[in-house]
Amino acid sequence: MSGRSTTGLYRDRAVVLRTYKLREADRVVVLHTAEHGKVRAVAKGVRQTRSKFGSRLEPMSHVDVQLYRGRGDLDTVNQVESVEPLAPMLSTLDRASQGIAVVEAVDQLSLEREPDPLLYRMTVGVLRTIAERPSPLNVPAFYWKLLAAQGVRPELDRCVRCDGVEPEVVLVAFDLNEGGTLCRSCRSGTAISPGALAIMRDILGGRLVQALGREESPVTHEVGSLATRALEHHIERRLRAIAMFEHH
Repeated sequence: MSGRSTTGLYRDRAVVLRTYKLREADRVVVLHTAEHGKVRAVAKGVRQTRSKFGSRLEPMSHVDVQLYRGRGDLDTVNQVESVEPLAPMLSTLDRASQGIAVVEAVDQLSLEREPDPLLYRMTVGVLRTIAERPSPLNVPAFYWKLLAAQGVRPELDRCVRCDGVEPEVVLVAFDLNEGGTLCRSCRSGTAISPGALAIMRDILGGRLVQALGREESPVTHEVGSLATRALEHHIERRLRAIAMFEHH
């Protein structure tokens, strides 16, 4: 059972966001937990070949973990068990790249020691979806839903400047600074096609399965590019994973 203990030991479920080296044999593991928000913990000895749980603490792993609350910023990993196998996420480059893009975004939005169970559930859900079916819209849909959960849901059904709605006006542009769509008379920002607008409405309007069924196309790329730019605009920094994939 998850929850904090009076002894300093506590259990939780978590997704591993990233890791980095510490000293000769240890590694710091950055987790987004179900009940404790972002937690940084030392996994001692995991870089040694005889480590019992090093492979369970790779990025994108979904784990059940026992931690000891440290005096400073770092807790200590005492036990860890896999909740779901990581192998499907590493079975193709497409799955792995989508998973990396997901956990990087979560790392940017997760707050230290601030519980965010919705973000945890969303992260687990999208990683499961990627493992089952790497749709070209998995990551863009996740980004749009992240933004909505952060309170910056884009306006897609009216012109954010003149308040005109279809069919009286035709929505032809999307402005990140304005937070939504604009008509021909008010347009600024980036042009948006009717197909891309329809997909975004599906994603944010409760028709996610329908959206994820789309084949890769210029329209799905348009939705993905806009989702990445919108999230980067919100967090005020470039996403490294996306930049790497675009470079290759």
